[in-house]
Amino acid sequence: MLRKVWQAVMIKLARSIRCKHLMQANRASSKLAQQYVGGDTPLAAVNTAVSLSQKGISTSLFYLGEYVDTQERVAENTNAKMAVAPLLAEQHLDLHISVDPTQVGGTLDWLQGVNNITQITKLVADLPQSSHGVHCVMLDMEDYSVNKKTIALHDYLQQNGLPVAITLQAYLRKTAKDIEKKIHQGAKVRLVKGAFSEGSELAFQGQSEIKNNYRILIDLMLGAKAKSTGFYPIFATHDHNLHDYAIKLARENGWDQGSYEFEMLYGARNDVAEQLAIQGERIRLYLPFGKDWWPYAIRRIGENPRSIPLLLKSVC
Repeated sequence: MLRKVWQAVMIKLARSIRCKHLMQANRASSKLAQQYVGGDTPLAAVNTAVSLSQKGISTSLFYLGEYVDTQERVAENTNAKMAVAPLLAEQHLDLHISVDPTQVGGTLDWLQGVNNITQITKLVADLPQSSHGVHCVMLDMEDYSVNKKTIALHDYLQQNGLPVAITLQAYLRKTAKDIEKKIHQGAKVRLVKGAFSEGSELAFQGQSEIKNNYRILIDLMLGAKAKSTGFYPIFATHDHNLHDYAIKLARENGWDQGSYEFEMLYGARNDVAEQLAIQGERIRLYLPFGKDWWPYAIRRIGENPRSIPLLLKSVC
């Protein structure tokens, strides 16, 4: 209960325009940006990605721009995501870009968001790609109101032969059935716990229930059916126990290292990412970039209350 209240407060702060302007103008608060953000510009983000690649860590780049309510911001977000793709190609890195459908027009007009994401995905498909990488536009999953529409968007892009992947959330009861369908399609799925709150009829309640379901979903994603269809599992979690569980199951079921991956947030546990990479696991960091960092950073604090000291240092 306390965790849900904490997350609700952090989400409210993330959506506060006043707080955003105040914090982003405050030099002291830039510690939060330095912790969680890979740079202000596409070039700075790619330079960070190059540094991480030298440690055996891949990245998924995400331009910061959330709660979009103007066409100007839609254009800015779309253009930034398209600008970073050729820079990644020049460095022979994964063309792996994360997109919230609502940040590229979905809030104002869902069809506009679909068209902009299609444009980004076609660009990724057309650019030269390194043979060893995982190249795709990753659809981030937002709140439940756009869940089914985001899945339908993924299916539309995949059916048209475009490089796309999707994020699904372990906290939702429907996710097991969604993953079964994606396994049948041979899709790429990033599994997260989920940072939103829904009622018990839609969602599991409490961390123990969500973690238990996460394990059940790992079983599906590393099962024999998934292996046979070319399904690509991505486990997005900082939980050591879930890492160990997935690695053990992958070995038992004949999944080679590199046929699945782990993803974590840049700045959250880079040390864990580096250690897993040393062990030969494929690791990816979700790497945000841009100047509009407050909504993203404060939601990271909301997901990890252990970061409260960092928040206090940034505002005091």
